[in-house]
Amino acid sequence: MEPRAVGVSKQDIREQIWDHMESQNLADFPRPVHHRIPNFKSNKTLLVPTPRLRTGLFNKITPPPGATKDILRKCATSQGVRNYSVPIGLDSRVLVDLVVVGSVAVSEKGWRIGKGEGYADLEYAMMVSIGAVSKETPVVTIVHDCQVVDIPEELLEEHDIAVDYILTPTRVITTGCERPQPMGITWSKISREMMEKIPVLRSLRAREQQAGKDVTLQGEHQHLPEPGRQQAVPLSAGRRPPDTPGPEANSMEAARGSPAGEGAPLAADVYVGNLPRDARVSDLKRALRELGSVPLRLTWQGPQRRAFLRYPDSAAAQQAVSCLQGLRLGTDTLRVALARQQRDK
Repeated sequence: MEPRAVGVSKQDIREQIWDHMESQNLADFPRPVHHRIPNFKSNKTLLVPTPRLRTGLFNKITPPPGATKDILRKCATSQGVRNYSVPIGLDSRVLVDLVVVGSVAVSEKGWRIGKGEGYADLEYAMMVSIGAVSKETPVVTIVHDCQVVDIPEELLEEHDIAVDYILTPTRVITTGCERPQPMGITWSKISREMMEKIPVLRSLRAREQQAGKDVTLQGEHQHLPEPGRQQAVPLSAGRRPPDTPGPEANSMEAARGSPAGEGAPLAADVYVGNLPRDARVSDLKRALRELGSVPLRLTWQGPQRRAFLRYPDSAAAQQAVSCLQGLRLGTDTLRVALARQQRDK
């Protein structure tokens, strides 16, 4: 394609690529290609991370035995990730040998433009945060030849990832890019709205906060603790008051019977329903840990396909309800609500 003139914006380049691929009928499903990472057929198999990071960072896809071609194709879709995969927790110590990212446009220098939502950049930063990738991990993008264009360097930002190799239907381009990759999550670029949409970010933020890193979010003012005073950290961030029993005592205690217990007067319960008939308490515990919503107490009522989660106060309970919306165990989407609201229904 013709190089762009000086002074263009990222959106100008996106629109140029999208318009060209639509007009030349180069894009595969879904169409129209605008506001998407373009798909096209080139006999390559692409693996994707957890869709929109809603339930975690990685999912391991395991096709069923004897899977047909149709099922294997479905495994590469968002529905396939839901039906044929299991989440990989942040503590799994996974190491990624090769990162494959989608692009709307990319330059032979290795500079990349995505669809404008920042998920690929964030996924890479999160992988850095958990030690899954390093500066030696190669980054590859697969694009159509028309998507390889000149990109002005002034459009690049600190959190943008660069690519080492570009694969097209006709070429393999080694970029030799020496631009440093992001060193982790730039929390000042993360909004409260994004934190609500991506629960795993809350877990990562808690880890980095405990490690003493600056995790001030976009629009927040950094609050430094006064000398000689401890800084208060919400329980949902992974810390607990000194006199609260630790996980080895009752943090994830499974008990049968009423969820009401001997908790503090301000404690609040969360109802979790529609549990799969074959679900185990360990499945729910693992999901809660991965989402950073570990309760003080878990009351398991498997025969009734429900459980109750005890949190220290109503604010923590409400945060857990928001965090757990859309949570799936197996193929079933769980029903989550404040216990009082559920009793009212």
